[in-house]
Amino acid sequence: MRMRKMKNLEPRMERCAALRVQSPAEKKGHWRDLMPGCAALWVEVGCGKGKFTAETAQANPDVLLIAVERCREAMVVAMEKAQAMGLTNVYYIDMDVAEIENIFAPGEIDRLFINFPDPWPRKKNAKRRLTHRGFLDKYCRVVKEGGEFHFKTDNAPLFAFSLEEFAACGLETKNVTDDLHKDGVVGIMTGYEEKFHELGTPIHRCEVVCKPFVLPQEEKKEKAEPQEA
Repeated sequence: MRMRKMKNLEPRMERCAALRVQSPAEKKGHWRDLMPGCAALWVEVGCGKGKFTAETAQANPDVLLIAVERCREAMVVAMEKAQAMGLTNVYYIDMDVAEIENIFAPGEIDRLFINFPDPWPRKKNAKRRLTHRGFLDKYCRVVKEGGEFHFKTDNAPLFAFSLEEFAACGLETKNVTDDLHKDGVVGIMTGYEEKFHELGTPIHRCEVVCKPFVLPQEEKKEKAEPQEA
């Protein structure tokens, strides 16, 4: 069944080939060549089916947006959505975010989005959380100093863990909220976010200012682990 699904996926991927970067490592340090004169380079980690991606690209036509998604079945839906909208400032990569330093040069990214990542609730899997300090170290290398990453989740324990990680790494947080849409919808929602909001689930969000930092001594030997498929 899996093989059949993947085979059926290929024609759809081919029809969206103009939006897909198949050799992203070759773009390292030169992503802006895809859109000369762009005002900024933004990257979304785990774009899923791409609602947030497409609407963000549409709302910011002067920004180059690169969407990262390791699930090809979800990514093709995202690409089809962007293609149907006629967007020309968004491209897609199917890869694991743990490889981000192999794809982007130091300080190349202006802003990073992390929306509703897997919370990995078991303590032994903490290093897989996309807001673990091992990943934060990677982000702060590829996002320019003073640039930001924006983080949203419906998972309160993950948000609490994340705030602790940001503080441990000496990273400034801004616009921290435990109920983003309490007084009405704020910003562009993901597909998951819309469902959570309809159910009355509070959305946690914050913005983190990137800067170089040294991992705490006990963490220096620990690295962010690749996500499981």
